[in-house]
Amino acid sequence: MSDHHEGQHRADPSDAGEPTQPIVRTPSAGASWLPPVHQAPPGHWQAPPTQPLATPQGGSRVAGWVWPAVAGLALVIGLLGGIGGAVLVDDLDSLGPGTVSDGLQGVQTREDAPLAGGNRSLVAVADQLLPSTVQILAEYDGAEGGATGSGFVLDRQGHIITNNHVVQQADENDGLIQVVDDKGNRYDVEVVGRSAVYDLAVLYARDARGLPPAALGASRRLAVGESVVAFGSPLGLSSTVTSGIVSALNRPVTTGDSANDSSYINAVQTDAAINPGNSGGPLVNLQGQVVGVNSAIATTGSALGGRSGNIGVGFAIPIEQVRVTADQILRTGEARYPVIGAQVQTGGESNVNGARIDQVLADTPAEASGLQEGDVVTEVNGQRVTDGISLIVAIRSYQPGETIDFTLTRDGDEQVVSVTLGAETG
Repeated sequence: MSDHHEGQHRADPSDAGEPTQPIVRTPSAGASWLPPVHQAPPGHWQAPPTQPLATPQGGSRVAGWVWPAVAGLALVIGLLGGIGGAVLVDDLDSLGPGTVSDGLQGVQTREDAPLAGGNRSLVAVADQLLPSTVQILAEYDGAEGGATGSGFVLDRQGHIITNNHVVQQADENDGLIQVVDDKGNRYDVEVVGRSAVYDLAVLYARDARGLPPAALGASRRLAVGESVVAFGSPLGLSSTVTSGIVSALNRPVTTGDSANDSSYINAVQTDAAINPGNSGGPLVNLQGQVVGVNSAIATTGSALGGRSGNIGVGFAIPIEQVRVTADQILRTGEARYPVIGAQVQTGGESNVNGARIDQVLADTPAEASGLQEGDVVTEVNGQRVTDGISLIVAIRSYQPGETIDFTLTRDGDEQVVSVTLGAETG
């Protein structure tokens, strides 16, 4: 939570003599959290045939004068629709490729649930989401399509959501990034903006405005044990569907490796099969709504270049965080995250029952609030804090400028300290 790396330490075996902290959180010996990005050749999926529109049966005759009136009304509606579309298109690229000054309010997302609340058909969920799911091919180490991941269509303007780690290297090196839809069509994309902190990226495909957006749901409505479906391109196999349940909610995890910035996730945990290549794909409820972005898996470190595949422990970024970050990126091309200006331990064994403040930086919200080195934070706005990672995750569920209460122990006494969150870009 420092103004730079929030107490993060990169794992570097060569840094002998210094107490390094792992960039991944390990629940037990031999396991680690890994972003499921993969280098593999793409595949494609042939979409099922579209269903014809229903035609009304029977009905009475309509007076002849009605048809010209209807035609005139249709023309007016068509013109108004064209004007509205023009406004949306003209507003694109206002601050950079694919940016929209009104954020999510300036694009056409889908909010309604495609399927009824009582739906139990995985086939129906797949029919709804496959046309909105894409495979992502990004240049990696100079090889076109060297990294593969997944994503989903955010709106009718051609914006696509994926993980930052899928496209980070390609974007930094001006490499080619393409998306492949469920019919095998390829589209060149531009990066609107990325957030390494939240491991999210918004892409813009100018020629893919006809792709249907996925419906956005709410992870806060999920229950442990509820069925969910994961979509993506594991191991380069495009348009793959797997199913499982919500295994846990609000699971604090951190992902990354020595080549990536760490991201801290207040994750939805699932046992739906997630493998390398699923990164950025949607996690969906049985009403056909996206509730999270598949981002990390727990591994035991064996195959796949020293990394094992699915073992039934995967993690998704909640859709609420996706909405906030996507809105910021659409508006400005950048995402902001809250900071307090203090450092905490984020790894290693500790007998502290909470998050110990290791350092309070000068001229920061932490200093202004009266936080001190040695304080042990045990709650944030009543939410239990068990270690440094859970404290960072708890803070990042709020927005810069908000004031939150820290419950802490200092010299054996419990206190409550209010902190107004600062902001950084990343």
